[in-house]
Amino acid sequence: MIITCLKEVKKQEGRVALIPDNVKELVASGHTVLMQKDAGIHVGFTNEHYTQAGAQIIESTEDCIAKSDLVVKVKEPTIDEVKLMKPGQMFFGYLHLAAIPETLQTIVDQKIKAIGFETVELEDGRLPLLSPMSEIAGKLASQNGAHILRFDQGGRGVLLGGTETVEPGKVVILGGGVVGRNAAMIAVGLGAETTILDLNEDRLKDLHDEFEGELITKVSTPDVIEEEVMSADLVVGAVLVVGKKAPHLVTEDLVKRMKKGSVIVDVSVDQGGCVQTSEVTTHQNPTVTKHGVLHYGVANMPGSVPVTSTLALNHASFKYIKALADLGYDACLKEFPEMKRAVNCEEGRIVHAGLEGVI
Repeated sequence: MIITCLKEVKKQEGRVALIPDNVKELVASGHTVLMQKDAGIHVGFTNEHYTQAGAQIIESTEDCIAKSDLVVKVKEPTIDEVKLMKPGQMFFGYLHLAAIPETLQTIVDQKIKAIGFETVELEDGRLPLLSPMSEIAGKLASQNGAHILRFDQGGRGVLLGGTETVEPGKVVILGGGVVGRNAAMIAVGLGAETTILDLNEDRLKDLHDEFEGELITKVSTPDVIEEEVMSADLVVGAVLVVGKKAPHLVTEDLVKRMKKGSVIVDVSVDQGGCVQTSEVTTHQNPTVTKHGVLHYGVANMPGSVPVTSTLALNHASFKYIKALADLGYDACLKEFPEMKRAVNCEEGRIVHAGLEGVI
C-alpha cells in the first residue's frame, strides 16, 4: 500500500502523523511511504531522517495525494486537500466534521473513506486516539487560562494560587472526562479553588476520591452551572459528545453576567464549543473579548507542544495506521470494531450517527 503523510497547514500546528520509526516499520512490511516535505520539521525530524528510514520526500500536496491509497494527517483536511482525493481513497486523522459542514459536504462529494481519530471508540466507550490529546489539552487549558488571567494579558489580574493572606482564584470545569480531569490536576496543583461539574455521579465520586477532597465536585444542572460560572475567574469547557456538536451549556446571557476580565478556555471549540460565545482562534491570536470576558478558543491546543503531542498521539495511533496498511480497509474494520465505529463517511455516504443532520 502507498501511504502519504501530509504536512500540517493549520496555523502554528507542529505535530506530524508519522515519525521515522513508523516509516521503517511500514517499509519493512512492504509498503511505500510518501512524506510531504518538511512534515516533521517542528518535532525535530528532518527530511533526511525520513529518507534514511525509507520514505520518499514529495513536495506538492497534489502529488502526495494523487499517488497514495491512504492519506494520514493530524488535523482535519482542508477543503482543497479533500478535492484532490479520489473516490475510495482513505483518509485517517482528526476530522471534527460536526463543526465544519462545508468540509463534510466535500468529503461526501468526493466519495472518500474518512476515518476520524476522535471517533475511534472502544467497546467500553474509551477514545484511545482522542485521550492523549485530551490529556494535553486539559493541562494546557488551566496553564493558559492562568496566564491569560494576568492583568498584562488583559485578564482581571488574579493569581490562581492566591497568597497566605489572599484567597485563591476560582476555576470551574464543565465536564469530568479526560480533559476535565487533567485541567483539574493543574488547577488544583496551582492552588486554585477548583470545582468540576458533570452529569455522571459515579465519575464525580471517582474524581473526589482521586483528589482526596481538594477538588469540589457537583452534579451539573442549569442552576448549578449559572451559579458556578458567575463566580468563576476561569471557566474550562471540557464537554464531549462523540462525533456530535458540543451542547451550549453557557449561554451568551450568562457570559454577560460573568466577572469582567474573567477567562473562558473552551476546549470543546473544535466540536462547536460548549459556550455560546466561543469562536475558533489561533495560537498567534488566541483570545477574543466578548462582554468583557476573554475567550480562548484555539482548536489545536496540543499543537503548541508538538514534540510531546506527536509522541503521545503516535503511541496510540500507529497500530491502527499499520493495520489499515497491512489488512486493507475492509479487513481492518472487521479486525478492529473500534475502527468501524470511527468511520465518518464512506464513498458518498455519511456513516457516523453524530453527523446526522449536519448537512
